[in-house]
Amino acid sequence: MQLWNLIMKFSRQTSKPSVPGVKMVNLRTQKRLAASVMGVGKRKVWLDPNEMNEISNANSRQTIRKLFKDGLIIKKPNTMHSRYRTRELAAAKRAGRHTGFGKRKGTKDARMPSQVLWMRRLRVLRRLLVKYRASGKIDKHLYHELYHLSKGNTFKHKRALIEHVHKAKAEKARERILKEEMDAKRARTKAARERKQARVQEKKNALLAGAEDEAADK
Repeated sequence: MQLWNLIMKFSRQTSKPSVPGVKMVNLRTQKRLAASVMGVGKRKVWLDPNEMNEISNANSRQTIRKLFKDGLIIKKPNTMHSRYRTRELAAAKRAGRHTGFGKRKGTKDARMPSQVLWMRRLRVLRRLLVKYRASGKIDKHLYHELYHLSKGNTFKHKRALIEHVHKAKAEKARERILKEEMDAKRARTKAARERKQARVQEKKNALLAGAEDEAADK
């Protein structure tokens, strides 16, 4: 880039002033050939204005290559197109700047479709359910139930689903404890009933034995 600036400065200093009534040389063909030889576009080709006559005589690619080697034809450097300002603006927008009402074009659903938000939320919930089922935190029955609840828009976010899972597991544990207590109480009641029936039967047997003894004595 610095070399190109020096060349342009030297060219402006040494260029001959245009003479009124004298036509400029048409170098369209030479520029096209030079662009083809250098593999660039025609706007990237620079022809030395002080050597117009010599350049105009070049009518072959070989001659153009020689002029390019001698420096009469130069390939212009690539124009810098900095993305510094764009990156700065993007970083500011990520921080929440430049996103007020005055900067918004289009409706809310056009800027961020509700369908996309729904898909993202449901995928998060389903991934969590799959992970919990794979790790054994929930069984397949609870997974099936929570899957349909998620599809029905029961949970607004992942935290709500996690809290529901904890509550469901706690409720299930409480029901299991209550069932065990009821089973134990039922077993105790059954054992007491059996003992009572055994005592009643023993009394009946004792009475029958006493009645038989009295009948035998008579």
